[in-house]
Amino acid sequence: MAERPEKMKARLPRGFVDRSPDDIRAVDRMVGKIREVYELYGFEPADQPLIEYTDALGKFLPDQDRPNEGVFSFQDDDEQWLSLRYDLTAPMARFVAENFEKLPKPFRSYRSGWVFRNEKPGPGRFRQFMQFDADTVGTPGVAADAEMAMMMADVMEAVGIARGDYVIRVNNRKVLDGVLEAIGLGGDDNAGRRLTVLRAVDKLDKVGPEGVRDLLGKGRLDESGDFTKGAGLDAAQADRVLLLTSSTGDDLAGALAAMRGAVAGSARGEEGVQELADIGAMVAAAGYDDGRIKIDPSVVRGLEYYTGPVYEAELLAEIPNDEGKIVRFGSVGGGGRYDGLVSRFRGEPVPATGFSIGVSRLMTALKNLGKLDTSDVIQPVVVLVMDKDTESLGRYQKMVSDLRRAGIRAEMYLGGAGMKAQLKYADRRGCPVAVIQGGDEREKGEVQIKDLIEGARMSAEISDNAEWRAARPAQVTVPETDLVAEVKKILDAQAADRAGQ
Repeated sequence: MAERPEKMKARLPRGFVDRSPDDIRAVDRMVGKIREVYELYGFEPADQPLIEYTDALGKFLPDQDRPNEGVFSFQDDDEQWLSLRYDLTAPMARFVAENFEKLPKPFRSYRSGWVFRNEKPGPGRFRQFMQFDADTVGTPGVAADAEMAMMMADVMEAVGIARGDYVIRVNNRKVLDGVLEAIGLGGDDNAGRRLTVLRAVDKLDKVGPEGVRDLLGKGRLDESGDFTKGAGLDAAQADRVLLLTSSTGDDLAGALAAMRGAVAGSARGEEGVQELADIGAMVAAAGYDDGRIKIDPSVVRGLEYYTGPVYEAELLAEIPNDEGKIVRFGSVGGGGRYDGLVSRFRGEPVPATGFSIGVSRLMTALKNLGKLDTSDVIQPVVVLVMDKDTESLGRYQKMVSDLRRAGIRAEMYLGGAGMKAQLKYADRRGCPVAVIQGGDEREKGEVQIKDLIEGARMSAEISDNAEWRAARPAQVTVPETDLVAEVKKILDAQAADRAGQ
């Protein structure tokens, strides 16, 4: 007896998720609202491919001897290393550099799409996720950075986050660079340690001050048992970094004064503080200094390519997570100035600034707040297949076409099951109406139309015969010519019921 072949095991790779229809629709709605804000500010859509040459993705990636570290990479037929994009900013920089002479300057564009990280997955940490970016290339002054912060605030409100339930926090990498210079970490020789310090501070909201202190020092052992190597700072150096991050943004003058003290003696640091003062003045002039936008020296952003102002959109509201626990979602987007990214390709200064919305993370928060309810999506009307000869199938298909021409979602059942299983299929789909025409109805030129929503309600709620007879009929028989009108009538009644709930 021949051995049965072993079945392939269906399994989802770690760090990836399958998306449901509700999730896809929720993302589409949210992205549409974000797009409206971007368009309102004068930004134009653009798109770049998912794959770029690895070296084009930027110096923030690991060294070329380990091209798969942090990114998903492979070699093409010419042995050139290619990578799935790590974010949307580096591919945009490559596009601008390649088309620099053709593009208007400043070049203001937005793009959305999937990005990929070859990193250890964990709760809320995925290897594939969606971002939605906006960027301005060609403007050196901080007016463009102030505008980005204001646009982030407008995006939060456009998607339904109430004022007071979010804040846009703004800092400047020049300030951080100034502090690092002051503690002896200036120069190219210390580039790696500086990045380690920045990434440690960037985890402040996740691990707290003591966790950051560990990461600034010898390192930190997390709850899973993984050890992250630290920056190797001594206690005095770590104290100065943590002192800067503890300054509050509620008092702008006080925060700026504290930062000036922290960067004393560093021209770059002092320049960064002045840029923050200028942003604060512009934000105030535009009326966004009412708590929506704050100067906050604890904001870092972990990527190395940021060169000036950086900003982060944080949700302040307590929101239930997918398990129903009340949590602070924290950051749902951020960005900053990256004047060196396009310049790498051109050998001349090309200023740029932009920010990115974490689409999946923001969608989860909005869904759990009830801001992205997709229950108003009407499932298709199902025309049941009672007879499978060619002539009958043609009649069923005509019914479906008539409904679709009237703007009604409709489908002909394409399985091989009988009537009971077809109705079960319609129920599982949440279909509002089923259309039935067997041989008897066809001879009379009629169709039966089942109101599946009302029928389910009556079965669940009504036990009294008199009440049953007085209720809206859950099934009617009408001439075939009245099919579309009767289906519309039932759908309108269902819509009125939903509105009255």
